Amino acid sequence: MRILRAADYRVMPWKNGGGTTTEIAVSPDGAGLDEFDWRVSMARVETSGPFSSFAGIDRTLSVLEGEGIVLDIAGQPTARLTTASVPLAFAGDVPTRAALIGGPITDLNVMTRRGRMAHAVERRPLSGEIRIMPRADTTLVLAVNAGFRLLTDDRPSLGTLDTLIVERESPELWLQSQGQGLLFVIELDRLAANH
Repeated sequence: MRILRAADYRVMPWKNGGGTTTEIAVSPDGAGLDEFDWRVSMARVETSGPFSSFAGIDRTLSVLEGEGIVLDIAGQPTARLTTASVPLAFAGDVPTRAALIGGPITDLNVMTRRGRMAHAVERRPLSGEIRIMPRADTTLVLAVNAGFRLLTDDRPSLGTLDTLIVERESPELWLQSQGQGLLFVIELDRLAANH
């Protein structure tokens, strides 16, 4: 089990230069945009415009803060995303334009390399006691607008936007929320090599 603190996340420019991304975690560690197997990040979106294109990448987007965003993804119906929306999965190499609904937003972006990795993102209310059974190769737990405490022997606390990372076969997680917020559970699985 690893705890990543929000203060330690790496801030870097967008691929298209239109803003900045806060990288929460990437695999392999330190991988660049062309080498990662998976990447979890947050971005501050200040203006409407096109998304960066990521060849061979599947991505899921969630709105963490702000009024929301409307995504125009080629070949799909227009999608309106707010902090109350379920995470939206789409191909990172399909032309996509974003229009802000009412000012800047912060989003959560999960990306995996198609054919090598798969991911799922679940948005859950963060209140009371929560149980999470780690089923994936790697599971990330991110709290938004409130922190949580792990109900284990040493009871570590995580603040808002801190991330917990556990691997497959980890024991069930028991969390106690420290306020009302949102919890994002990100499951990352390596796909079997094609023979």
